[in-house]
Amino acid sequence: MTTALIKDNLIAQLDKLPYDLQLRVLDFAKTLIPKGVDGKSLLRFEGAILADDLQLMSKAIEDGCEKVDIGEW
Repeated sequence: MTTALIKDNLIAQLDKLPYDLQLRVLDFAKTLIPKGVDGKSLLRFEGAILADDLQLMSKAIEDGCEKVDIGEW
């Protein structure tokens, strides 16, 4: 099935729906579109954080994020 045929078929199906359901389909279609950026475009930031700082961050995560506070909730 070609892209044009899919679009035509989708529009034909949408035309059969009431307005509120058309909006729901639109909202759903928007959720299917990937968000963010391609990982390759982030490579320019490689090495931007010093190794010592990365070690400090890793230690902070290990010390603070792996504990469960049972009385928190």
